[in-house]
Amino acid sequence: ALPQPRPAPLLHGGKCWGQGGPGHLWLSPPRWLEGPGCGSGCHLSSVPSLQDVSKRLSLPMDIRLPPEFLQKLQMESPELPKPLSRMSRRASLSDIGFGKLETYVKLDKLGEGTYATVFKGRSKLTENLVALKEIRLEHEEGAPCTAIREVSLLKNLKHANIVTLHDIIHTERSLTLVFEYLDNDLKQYLENCGNLMSVHNVKIFMFQLLRGLAYCHGRKILHRDLKPQNLLINERGELKLADFGLARAKSVPTKTYSNEVVTLWYRPPDVLLGSTEYSTPIDMWGVGCIHYEMVTGRPMFPGSTVKEELHLIFRLLGTPTEDTWPGITSNEEFKAYNFTHYRAQPLINHAPRLDSEGIDLLTNLLLVSGGGRISAEAALQHPYFKSLGERVHLLPDSKCRLSPPKKGQNKGSWCLQVPLCSLRGAPAAGWGGSLRAVGARNNNNDN
Repeated sequence: ALPQPRPAPLLHGGKCWGQGGPGHLWLSPPRWLEGPGCGSGCHLSSVPSLQDVSKRLSLPMDIRLPPEFLQKLQMESPELPKPLSRMSRRASLSDIGFGKLETYVKLDKLGEGTYATVFKGRSKLTENLVALKEIRLEHEEGAPCTAIREVSLLKNLKHANIVTLHDIIHTERSLTLVFEYLDNDLKQYLENCGNLMSVHNVKIFMFQLLRGLAYCHGRKILHRDLKPQNLLINERGELKLADFGLARAKSVPTKTYSNEVVTLWYRPPDVLLGSTEYSTPIDMWGVGCIHYEMVTGRPMFPGSTVKEELHLIFRLLGTPTEDTWPGITSNEEFKAYNFTHYRAQPLINHAPRLDSEGIDLLTNLLLVSGGGRISAEAALQHPYFKSLGERVHLLPDSKCRLSPPKKGQNKGSWCLQVPLCSLRGAPAAGWGGSLRAVGARNNNNDN
């Protein structure tokens, strides 16, 4: 029989520890968690905090470990393999409550689609709000494929500007993805601004979008569905890429994919004309369209058909020729549409709130021929972002914001976040395309 823990509390380091004490002490702590003595004259090894256990199991630091799990560790785990095997870690996570529907409380229904329903929820482990994306498995077409793709990619994407996948719950009837909860998306944020954002906030959101995208592209991941509804924003003004259901890992730049990706308004002309051989430039075109939309308050190319979308693009950016897009005159779809020849218009006439650097960045994002579009990594170094200061380039992947400058330091733009005055009011429920913004008008609108 396994030894039972003593009910009596234990005096250690001048404090009373044990069941119900200020921290859970093992009477015989597992050796994998032992540390130096407390220095108070006793011979008991110092028992780690709950944070130590969380760190050992790669858990968020705000996890509240269940007493039953701690007791099981005390009785059954005198020594844990180091490093942890995948099986050991999986068993431990299950004991804590991961992978179980009962760990989460559904609060509100946020939206419903063909295959999935999204709920606002709360984690019993952290008391934090979460978004529960419940995918019905009775549909054999589409949902499992996109869900598995989203899971497989997000499990390996750990960045402050990418939505965090906390948990995966698989039952016979559904697959539930547990995401961090964010209060609104860029589309609703814009609407709550009266479609007029501060140009400084535009710059901050653009930088965060490019950070997340550069991280994805550096790992050969294409998002393929960038649009304001898929850019989530929390009450601190942190922007995160979401909805990776259409994303793909690319092994080589010329890998062939479906051309039925990206919402029509944010789809580049090369894809609209049937190209299935594309790489990271597909996402950069979407970034350019979103940049324009944030600055002007209106979609750049709101076409209702492929032909109308291409017509809007060529009317503003110029109809491509062999000089600007080698091989375009041989494209069967381009020839079939028989477009009028338009000359490119100056973008400054359509986005007058942008300065010269902003216009230059927008121009390099919206090159009609995909090959020359600026990369996310190069865009981050563009002079357009100079006013944010040098320190923003030193941010680790795990952070969206910088620490306040020390006394006497030049503040500059140390805080890479939207001012709180731009996020008035209490957060409302929402996720993805049905999020509700908390309010985003900045009364100190520059320009």
